Amino acid sequence: MRDSFLPVGLWNQRYFTGRWETGPLPTAAVIEPATGEQLGQVANADAARIAQSAQAAKDAQASWFARPYEERAAVFRRAAQLGHEHFDDIVHWLVRESGSTRAKAAFETSISIKALQESAALPSRSQGEVLPSTPGRLSLARRRPLGVIGIISPFNFPLYLAMRAVAPALAVGNGVVLKPDPRTAVCGGFVIARLFELAGLPEGLLHVLPGGAEAGAALTSDPNVAMIQFTGSTGAGRKVGEAAGRHLKKVSLELGGKNSLIVLDDADLDLAVANATWGVYLHQGQICMSTGRLLVQRGIYEQFLARLASKAKSLTVGDPATADVHLGPLINAQQRDHAYRVVQAAQQAGATLEAGGNFDGLFFQATVLGGVTRDNPAFNEEIFGPVAVVVPFDTDEEAVALANDTEYGLSAAVLSQDVGRALKLGEQLRVGLLHINDQTVNDEVINPFGGVGASGNGTSIGGVANHEEFTQWQWLTVKGDAPAYPL
Repeated sequence: MRDSFLPVGLWNQRYFTGRWETGPLPTAAVIEPATGEQLGQVANADAARIAQSAQAAKDAQASWFARPYEERAAVFRRAAQLGHEHFDDIVHWLVRESGSTRAKAAFETSISIKALQESAALPSRSQGEVLPSTPGRLSLARRRPLGVIGIISPFNFPLYLAMRAVAPALAVGNGVVLKPDPRTAVCGGFVIARLFELAGLPEGLLHVLPGGAEAGAALTSDPNVAMIQFTGSTGAGRKVGEAAGRHLKKVSLELGGKNSLIVLDDADLDLAVANATWGVYLHQGQICMSTGRLLVQRGIYEQFLARLASKAKSLTVGDPATADVHLGPLINAQQRDHAYRVVQAAQQAGATLEAGGNFDGLFFQATVLGGVTRDNPAFNEEIFGPVAVVVPFDTDEEAVALANDTEYGLSAAVLSQDVGRALKLGEQLRVGLLHINDQTVNDEVINPFGGVGASGNGTSIGGVANHEEFTQWQWLTVKGDAPAYPL
C-alpha cells in the first residue's frame, strides 16, 4: 500500500484504545467494493472489549475535562493540521474502502477537517449563564460533559459521520467509544484514531472498536456509557433507541430519509436537472439526504424527464481508484440487490424505466423511473442506490401532500424562480432540513443537522447544537454562609 499515514501493518487485526492492540477476537476482512480485493483485516470487538474500553474512557475523562481549555483546543487544531498534511492518504482510503469517487472523498475529507476546526472553538465557548437569584446567592446554570459517549457510525460518509460526533464530544470534555461500521472501519474509524493519536490526545480517551450487532448492543447497555449517538438506518435506529432508553441513556438518532426535491413549473430546467442529478446520484445515492423523490409539476414534467434520462445515460460508472468516473460501486451485494429489487417492483407497479436499471457486479447504472405514483414501491421505500424516482403533480397543494406522504422527515428542497412561492410551499413540509433553490444533500458542519419522524428523534448534531447535544445542564448556587433554616 502507498499510504504512509495509516499503513496496513499498523491497524491490521487490531483495534485502537489510545494505542494499537491485538486481542483474541475474531477478525473481519476489509474489502474494496470495486474489486473485491481484501485490503486487510480488523479485529472485531466483543461485549467484554466494549466494557473494558468504556471503563477506560470513563477513567480518562475527568482529567481530560480538568485540563486548561486552551490545551484541549490545541489537540483539535493539531488534528486538523494533520488532516491537511495527510489529505491525499485519507482520500485514498475513502476511495478504496467505501467506493467513493475522488471528488466525493475529497469533499468528505475537507468537511471532516472543518469539523475538527470548529470543535477547536468549543473548549473556549461560554459554558453557561448567570441566573437571577436572591441577594447574597450566586446562581449559575453551566454545561458539564456527560462522561462517555458511545458513537455508532455508518458506511456511506464514514469519515465525516463519525468525525462530526467524535470531535465535538471530545472537545466539550467527554470520553468516546466509537464503533464504526465494520465495512468501513479504516476510513470511518482508524483514520480518526490516527489523527488524534498523532495530535496528542491523552491515551484511553478515544477508543475505536469495529464490531457488529453484539458490540453495538454492549454500548447501549454499558453503565459507563452516558449517551449513544447513532447514525444509520431507521430499522436499526429504532432498536438502538429502545435499548438506550431502557438504560436511561441520552440518545441521538440520525436515521434514513425519503427526501423530496420539488420542481415547480417556473423553474429553470437546466438548473433543475443539474440539482436533481447531484441530489440523486452523489455517492451512488447512498446518502441519508439523497433525493428519493423528484416531484415535478405537470407542465414541465415530460421535458424534465427526457433531460434527466439523457443526463443519467451520460454518467460513467466504474472503479474510482483507477478512473475518473461519476459513480463508483455500491457498498455490497445486499445493497445492490435491494436497489435492483425496488427498480423491478416499480416497473411491475406501472413505472417506466427511462434509463439504467441494471448492474455489473456492484456497479449500478444511473437509473431513472418515470410515471411513479403514490402506491408504487419506489415512491415509498428508501432505495439507497442511484435511482431517480420522478413523480408528476399538478398543484402546489398536491406537491405538499406528496412530499409529506412518508414516515420520514429529513430533508426537502424546492426549485422555483418565485422565492416567495417556494418558501410558502416549503414551510408546509415536515422536515428537519429545508432548502429553497437547492437540492436535498447539504451539510456545512456549522449547521444543526437532524430529522423528525422516522428520520430521527428530534435531536440535532452540528454547529450550535453540539454544545447542547454532548453536555448536560448543572445548576450551581453559592452563598457566603449557610443559612440557618427554621426547621
